[in-house]
Amino acid sequence: MGRKPDFEESKDSSDVSIIIPVYREAENIADIVLRTRKVMDALDCSYEIIVVDDGSDDGTGEKATESGAQVISHPYNIGNGAAVKTGIRNALGEVLVTLDGDGQHAPEDIPQLLEKLGTYDMVVGARTRGSETSFHRNIVNKIYNWFATYMCKRRIEDLTSGFRAIKADVARRFVYLLPNTFSYPTTITMAVVRSGFSLAYIPIKTSRRKGKSKISLFNDGARFFLIIIKIATLFSPMRVFLPVSVLMFLTGLGYGLFKIFILGTRYGPTSAMLMTVAVLIFMVGLVSDQVAQLRFDRSDPRP
Repeated sequence: MGRKPDFEESKDSSDVSIIIPVYREAENIADIVLRTRKVMDALDCSYEIIVVDDGSDDGTGEKATESGAQVISHPYNIGNGAAVKTGIRNALGEVLVTLDGDGQHAPEDIPQLLEKLGTYDMVVGARTRGSETSFHRNIVNKIYNWFATYMCKRRIEDLTSGFRAIKADVARRFVYLLPNTFSYPTTITMAVVRSGFSLAYIPIKTSRRKGKSKISLFNDGARFFLIIIKIATLFSPMRVFLPVSVLMFLTGLGYGLFKIFILGTRYGPTSAMLMTVAVLIFMVGLVSDQVAQLRFDRSDPRP
């Protein structure tokens, strides 16, 4: 199962907290909890399994309790990200592992995450070609991964994977940033990388989820894109402002030259306005970058 994870002993906490957010997963959750318990029992470390029931009305919480998990229930459906945040806030482990409750992720891959976490701050299960995922989602994920790679200045192999292990102190630094929706993996990935923490990936194969998917390709897809822009602006503003500024400046300059040399007219106010706005955008980006840097400099040192 791999070497023993390098965790410190503590009487008031567990080594590992497994967080499973669920919503109407009565047919899947018992199997996932039992498989997770079997995997963790084989490891030489203490653990807890926290199932966060996000307002299910099909008996999901009861089945999770019967399977031996600690269940925390939301009074109504708040969102997948909100369930993860509840799990993070209530977890006692030094290391947190999150996996979906719909059967896509194999609990048997948890030891691989934990083994590599001794060196890194966060380890993510990256879906491989053998995973049972739809074609259109593969295309969209590739676009997200490419854009996030540009924003983070390092390769992002799977931006939206919900199967990951992260050191608890790191996760709690960013819990306030996490949205209540399915885009929480996007947020925490970019926050971790842009804050200078280490990230690694391990290849995993996911199964086709059992039941109907709760993710809307268009609604959640647009939300993922906006989250990338939001986090990039928060942690590295110039990666957003500089390209927009340069594009606007070149557009204004090009349009002005076109009017002078092709149309034989004056430079015109439109070109001047575009170039002026480009300079303003650049200056806003520069100030934002300084503010972001001050935020890092004044943040509390890592325990």
